[in-house]
Amino acid sequence: MFGASFDNAADNKAFAEAQGFSYPLLSDVDKTVGETYGVVRDPDHKFANFPERHSYLINPEGIVVAAYDVTDVAEHGAEVLKTLAEQQA
Repeated sequence: MFGASFDNAADNKAFAEAQGFSYPLLSDVDKTVGETYGVVRDPDHKFANFPERHSYLINPEGIVVAAYDVTDVAEHGAEVLKTLAEQQA
């Protein structure tokens, strides 16, 4: 598991440490990965410097098996674990 943001590495490290993340937070300052995964907002959007909150469940072969529009951060982990269990069944 990993996360990504448009912030630089130093800012991501500080944020990840402050939040107690147990996974890496990658820097995508040029938004290349964000463009690939469709999370870059319109340049005119008031939060254009922040990616949309989406996550992807990717299998060991590198295939996206589920995509999520994250609207409830507190419940999102359970949603992913449910999908993972269904994929393994």
